[in-house]
Amino acid sequence: MTPSSSLLPVADAQARLIAAAPLLPPVTRPLAEAAGRWAAQDIAAGVDHPFADVSAMDGYAIRHADLPGPWDVIATIPAGQMPAAAVGPGMAARIFTGAALPDGADTILIQEDAKRDGDRLVLAGDGPARPGAHVRARAMNFATGDTLIPAGQRITPARIGLAALGGHARLPVRRRARVALISTGDELAAPGAPLRPGQIHAANAAMLAAQLATLPVEVHDCGIIADDRAALARAIGDAAVQADILVTIGGASVGDHDLVRPALADCGATLDFWRIAMRPGKPLMAGQLGKTMVLGLPGNPVSAFVTSALFLMPLIAAMGGAAAPLPPTLSLPVGEALPATGPRADYLRARLIDGQLFPVGVQDSGVLTGLAAADALIVRPANAPALPAGAFTDVHIIA
Repeated sequence: MTPSSSLLPVADAQARLIAAAPLLPPVTRPLAEAAGRWAAQDIAAGVDHPFADVSAMDGYAIRHADLPGPWDVIATIPAGQMPAAAVGPGMAARIFTGAALPDGADTILIQEDAKRDGDRLVLAGDGPARPGAHVRARAMNFATGDTLIPAGQRITPARIGLAALGGHARLPVRRRARVALISTGDELAAPGAPLRPGQIHAANAAMLAAQLATLPVEVHDCGIIADDRAALARAIGDAAVQADILVTIGGASVGDHDLVRPALADCGATLDFWRIAMRPGKPLMAGQLGKTMVLGLPGNPVSAFVTSALFLMPLIAAMGGAAAPLPPTLSLPVGEALPATGPRADYLRARLIDGQLFPVGVQDSGVLTGLAAADALIVRPANAPALPAGAFTDVHIIA
């Protein structure tokens, strides 16, 4: 497909990219390795939790009808042991948090409200106000067969705990995405290397690798390729052999030294779209080379970061099976007035201070200091009117 030369709206480009994203193969992994991925299928509970009516406090298991006592203590029930005897009228059992209630008991008299002399127990406080006080009912958390983690939900630390509680040691997820990064440009030198006149240190690959560290990926930095069409085509072809996603950085515009598009064509890649109605990040391109998804990111560092956040990271999430791969959008007030926008959507680097958003630094795609100070992107739609201070706007949190 030959991509259109007109600017594509961001939402349309995201939708097309996600629609083209193939799912990675399903795998089953131990809990620790499943963290951060997305459930490949519904994950159901294998047990009831709690397994029985259990005590939520240390105290005494009683019949609420027997209040205000006294009681005879007939047993002690620690957590991890099932009660051996039932509680009848006028009887109580010493019980600890998490232990199963004995038959007959329906309420916990907490130890702060009790006074014991040998096996004789009397009320020393107000006591429980209702039957069932301080009792966690069987299956209150979940019952056998309940869905603990729906397919497509991210496996967070809390969901790891939930799955473990439900009886799972391994979870169905998808293989980690393999992402290859290729930096392009004669002007680039490796970080820390001596600079020749006219050179700068390459920052984008290291920045993007750090950005992707929150996702289930394997990142391979293929290094810096000079502005040589044949050399770039060879590097693209070699990287695509093992990569699920091939990311080129730089060379995506229309200058004489912007060689990514022709090099991709030399390799047999097809482009779905190129040039997005956004600022920064207009020269973004997307397509496929065989089974490998291809993203061409702009070389300016802020543009590379923003397009990675809006396209590369959602692509990884979609291939990983995420039900909602796009970055979440919040609505927050701006702390200062913002001007009207032009025909492209603006993504302003901003700082969140006392619940309000303030643009930071020079809003230029080559100025990384502002991005480094920012923790949010203010989303300003194309052709939007001026926004007064205090008005709410969409925002993506980036730090």
